[in-house]
Amino acid sequence: MSASCMRKFVGLLAFAGACQGTALASQWQGVISGRSETIEIDRASVMPAAGGATAWSRIILDRAVKDPGGSYDAIHALNLYDCKSRRFTTQRRAYFNGDTQVREEEVARQRANTVAVGSIDERLFNVACRVIAGKPALPSATAKAGADSQAGERPVAMHADMRTLASDQAGRKMMPVADTSPVASAEKPKLIVLPPIDKAAAAQAAAAVGQRPASAPPAPAGVTKMPASKMAPPVATTTGTTESLADKRRRELHYANSGPPRATRKKAAAEPATAVESQKPTVLRDIPWSYEGDGGPSNWGKLRADYATCATGKRQSPIDIRDGIRVNLEPIKFEYARTQFRIVDTGHAVQVSVGAGLGLRVMGKRFELSHLEFRRPAEERVNGRTYDMSAQLVHRSDDGQTAVVVVLLEKGTEHPLVQTLWDNLPLERDVEVAPEAVIDLNILLPENRAYWTYMGSLTTPPCTEGVLWMVLKQPMQVAADQVAIFARVFRSNARPVQPANGRLVKESR
Repeated sequence: MSASCMRKFVGLLAFAGACQGTALASQWQGVISGRSETIEIDRASVMPAAGGATAWSRIILDRAVKDPGGSYDAIHALNLYDCKSRRFTTQRRAYFNGDTQVREEEVARQRANTVAVGSIDERLFNVACRVIAGKPALPSATAKAGADSQAGERPVAMHADMRTLASDQAGRKMMPVADTSPVASAEKPKLIVLPPIDKAAAAQAAAAVGQRPASAPPAPAGVTKMPASKMAPPVATTTGTTESLADKRRRELHYANSGPPRATRKKAAAEPATAVESQKPTVLRDIPWSYEGDGGPSNWGKLRADYATCATGKRQSPIDIRDGIRVNLEPIKFEYARTQFRIVDTGHAVQVSVGAGLGLRVMGKRFELSHLEFRRPAEERVNGRTYDMSAQLVHRSDDGQTAVVVVLLEKGTEHPLVQTLWDNLPLERDVEVAPEAVIDLNILLPENRAYWTYMGSLTTPPCTEGVLWMVLKQPMQVAADQVAIFARVFRSNARPVQPANGRLVKESR
């Protein structure tokens, strides 16, 4: 056993046998093949798991990709397949150069993905779930590339954690391997057939209480009644008799609106909630936080117990900056320089990580730059004004305090640093890209470094308080096209303004 495979085996004891090249010999089955890439699944790695199976799959590229840890030409992914709900979650990735493992990592943000019908993910899903179910193997013959007459045709969908590096090969043809596994179709809902109503009895009962028997409503003025010969055929009932659709409708209305009234039960008087219980937010289980819907900002405090501060905190961010006291604030000493970077779409923001050694000094502390994120629109308001975007530079000190510098962005001329970042936007979420380009964060800062400052919180869950905010007063410009590009990725990723609750805001004179 190779040393690299031993490391993988030790790290995946929960998925015994999943490591390629261990005691279980790999059985790679082709799913799609072309001149630019090949996608396969290792049948020998399929192992039972709660509700489904785990399995390794891989994409083999036609060229090596540069990486800080070494070049690689294949990406392996360990997926957890839920065979009942038709969903899968990628748990680990491994990068190989030939048979040599370059590096391996656990997926930091694991989320369940729906298996789309007709996608490559479905082919991988079918193989894994059929192996666990003990069904016959699928054909493994691989179609040759180039037989498709439509130039540049791409598969309907690709393996969610392997798509990015293959996506720049658009224009090259690929042909899926034949997949004869049946696709589960949704069961048609069964019609509830009600017993036929005795019209004469219904009319007699209605007359006894002074009501008119139910009848079809008169046709609106100007509408010609449809001849009986053109009406829909009668509907069969379980008793063997037939009735027209109109009679069926009247019968359903009769059952829906007649019969003895239900007895109303008096609800027991609820015990009054204590003051502490009334302040506890209701927890919405299994809903990830987001910027809209049930997981939106108004519900953040209910999603998890450790998110409660989002609802109960008194020093939350962002705020509408106004009524600041003008004082001689200490200048922020920025220690920025040219650096390489990594960029990732986290699903909530475009996040850019930088090299070590960058940071700032203020208020007697040094804060190391961790990363920067972009928001649209800017979360901070100034005297009620909203800016088109903002860049938030997140720093942390040795004692664990967080300091955020905000650069407000407004539409104007193109910004070169922003363009460099947009040029390297990842094609898929949660896939980090490490381009060869370098950036200089000094050009992101305005010439005038005057700022507002206040104490607040993180603007995303868990909304931790005690964060030092410094908002530079002079905005920088970005092109309208640059704002539009970001809008294609995020319609909006800004938390609404929070109550200031009498907090002190200071600003440079």
